[in-house]
Amino acid sequence: MTTAFFRTLILYFILMLGLRLMGKRQIGELEPSELVLTLIISDLAAVPMQDFGIPLVNGLFPIITLLCVSMLLSFFSLKSIRFRALVCGRPTVIIRDGKILQQNMARNRFTVDELLEQLRSQGYSNVSAVKYAVLETSGQVSVLPYTKDSPATPKVLGLDVQDDVTLPVLLINDGHVMSENLSASGYDGAWLDKQLKQRRLTSPRQVFFMTVDEAGGITCVAKEAGA
Repeated sequence: MTTAFFRTLILYFILMLGLRLMGKRQIGELEPSELVLTLIISDLAAVPMQDFGIPLVNGLFPIITLLCVSMLLSFFSLKSIRFRALVCGRPTVIIRDGKILQQNMARNRFTVDELLEQLRSQGYSNVSAVKYAVLETSGQVSVLPYTKDSPATPKVLGLDVQDDVTLPVLLINDGHVMSENLSASGYDGAWLDKQLKQRRLTSPRQVFFMTVDEAGGITCVAKEAGA
């Protein structure tokens, strides 16, 4: 039982390391090579987990080999546009000027149902409202509507508005003070204690989350009773 526990832990952390090396991707955003790699590695890891007669190194060696191959592919993809297109494919225009390019859809084996689903998910029910639609290498569809069908913006409406978008920084996360974020924002513990007292809070442990933005705006949410 102890052997199974440690074998499983080793394989788990090796797989986690490998996935981190692949970058921050969701399953739907994996390139074909990355998806194939994920499927093969998961199958290779399952064998030594279940069969204790197989030496652990026999399972780790092919996994590490595949991870190294993946890193090499990523390196060459960064250096060569042609190699990147060979491994990852190229984006394909499937709607141009409100017209579906049927040959491009057939070449990518992309059905009308899938196209309409992607358009509806982005708020477009009519193909004629779409200037361009591009099938990305991840399988997602990027939609560029006609200007008249685009959401209204202050610029389009001729309004002069002040840019007040700021980036909030997390100071307290589920009762824990993020000291690095606090210092990077130019504040200290005394300032934080003062902000908590103004909100009738005696300890950061009473705070679910707290943020401060570049303009000094503070958002503080206290923990609910029993949480």
